[in-house]
Amino acid sequence: MAVLMQIKKAFKSYGEQVLLDGAEATLSDDVKVGFVGRNGAGKSTLLRILLGEEELDHGEVLRHPNLQIGYLRQHTPFLPDESAHDFLMRDSGQPEWKCGEVAGQFELKGEYLDGPIAKLSGGWQTRVKLAALLLHEPNLLLLDEPTNFLDLRTQILLEHFLRGFQQACLIVSHDRAFLGATCDHTLDLSRGKLTMYPGKIDAYLTYQREQHEHLVRSNAAMQAKRRDLEIFIAKNKARASTATRAKSKSKQLERLELAEISNAEPTASIYAPRVERRQGPAVRCRGLAIGYPERQVASGIELEIDHGSRAVIVGDNGQGKTTFLRTVVESLPPLAGEIRWGFGCEIGTYAQHVYSSLPESQTVLEYLDKTAARGTKDQTILNVAGAMLFRGGAVQKRIAVLSGGERARVCLAGLLLSQYNVLVLDEPGNHLDVDTVEALAQALIDYKGTVIFTTHDRHFMKRVATCVIEVRDGHVTNYGGGYEAYLYAVNKEIDDGERELTLRLSKAPPVLSKPIAAAARPVRRDDRAVRKEISTIEKTIARLDEQKKSVGSQLLETVDAAKALTLHNEVTALAAQLEQAEERWCQLQAELEQTG
Repeated sequence: MAVLMQIKKAFKSYGEQVLLDGAEATLSDDVKVGFVGRNGAGKSTLLRILLGEEELDHGEVLRHPNLQIGYLRQHTPFLPDESAHDFLMRDSGQPEWKCGEVAGQFELKGEYLDGPIAKLSGGWQTRVKLAALLLHEPNLLLLDEPTNFLDLRTQILLEHFLRGFQQACLIVSHDRAFLGATCDHTLDLSRGKLTMYPGKIDAYLTYQREQHEHLVRSNAAMQAKRRDLEIFIAKNKARASTATRAKSKSKQLERLELAEISNAEPTASIYAPRVERRQGPAVRCRGLAIGYPERQVASGIELEIDHGSRAVIVGDNGQGKTTFLRTVVESLPPLAGEIRWGFGCEIGTYAQHVYSSLPESQTVLEYLDKTAARGTKDQTILNVAGAMLFRGGAVQKRIAVLSGGERARVCLAGLLLSQYNVLVLDEPGNHLDVDTVEALAQALIDYKGTVIFTTHDRHFMKRVATCVIEVRDGHVTNYGGGYEAYLYAVNKEIDDGERELTLRLSKAPPVLSKPIAAAARPVRRDDRAVRKEISTIEKTIARLDEQKKSVGSQLLETVDAAKALTLHNEVTALAAQLEQAEERWCQLQAELEQTG
């Protein structure tokens, strides 16, 4: 294991905003690290520092002499009318045959390779960028929000690529599902400090929560003990017979120290509009064709969305998700067919063009006051503004000075103060940090109205969606089983090779073909051998289960953070071994039934 990069005593600030405060971290050549932290914590700034585009105020970044960084660019690096093949040769400086070979690993062939790159969808353009990365032969990939504006299928393909990539990665993302599928370590930037956790994002968040709860419990116990000692000292210090004991208790009291607990950062508490639950279809599409006068996007759409559904619209970039959404809310006329909304449907829309065109002369409070339902109390408006992190004087900010994320929260707050029983949301999670997205997800789950939305965040999609509607290849399909049914179908396509991302990252020599011998029939073991292994496995399961319980008990009792991390990792490892042993036991039972 070689150290590729080391951050030592790093300090970085902009005016009064401190981003790095003595931060330290090490990146090795054998790990894929998910980089997390709140919006504005300094993640993108640190990436630019690692790339050499910015300087630290103090501290240093040590780099291995053989470090070769690959950076997945968010902006488009292509020239007008340039083909993928031309771009790969220009960007990498590699010969034509080499560029064609690597492009082939990403199924970039024919028109996809030699036609204008500008005509490719966002997903295929991402493949071109990934091929360019490999041509530079990096040993560390830096990816900044790689799933932003990527369709679900391309996200899954990107996961396949990263799992097959045998070098190190540092990935900034708010998408917990993506980080969980690709990264085995988690790096957290909070309050200027970097914390490296040797586990996946969900395990880290669980550990973080458990540590906080443990410190709170420990402090509560410590406070109770302090009160008992203070009462004893007060009662006994004046009496000669007990003064010595009171003095001893005073020294004991001085030694009691509370653990330092960081104040929780403000988090949005979101509440959905209170509406009555309705029955039947909210919207029907019959013989619908969508698109523009010069180009039809999809046709023959027969679709119903029931009241109370939370329908997510998915599809490759450029396939027509937004076109379908705009047609459904009647901001774009259909080319053919009809759309019928149910009686009494009141539709509220959230889209980028909405929050980017807010009245800039108004303050946050003025805008919310004008958009709130008639009769809404001033205190209710202030409560919703506060829930969306506009507290105190922040409600008097003019919209003109707000960031994209702040405008998004203002727009959402306006919807939440309404009485809409149908919400149509285009990428509601963009510009929101993980905690705010989580709060929004819970609010939509509790909402009794109908939600139609788009998102690239699979964790959000999995939590919220009750059905998945895909726009693809001129058709619109409703996967009634929800996210899991859709995910199964997409993964099956990839595994079957329809859209498989084939990677040959190793430079192993080709294997010479040999005559294929007739497959030998597997030899079945007798019952006695199978039962013997079952007995051994059962003993192993019992031993692992006992060890897991023992270590778990120690974890609950320890107050040392470093020891708690070690014990937590040990519990995780034992759980993985236990799962593997139980799976083997099931296989043996099936084998026993076959031999019988």
